[in-house]
Amino acid sequence: MPLYVKDQEVDRLAERLATLRKLSKTEVVRQALRHELEREEGVPSLVDKGVAFTRALQARGKPAVGKPADKAFIDSLYGEP
Repeated sequence: MPLYVKDQEVDRLAERLATLRKLSKTEVVRQALRHELEREEGVPSLVDKGVAFTRALQARGKPAVGKPADKAFIDSLYGEP
């Protein structure tokens, strides 16, 4: 399916890059779009960032070293004997 760009600045930029790289405008647009897709797909999603943050936080917390949260400990938080 053809792509028609009716923006003079886009045409000028594509022509300029095509001239510098000695390629066709179609090829420089293809390369630019591929580059942007690779860049966008390489950015971790918000879920991936959250999972990484959680894992890093758990690694720093050292849960195996802490005291158990038994009844006596919880009562001590409220000042109860």
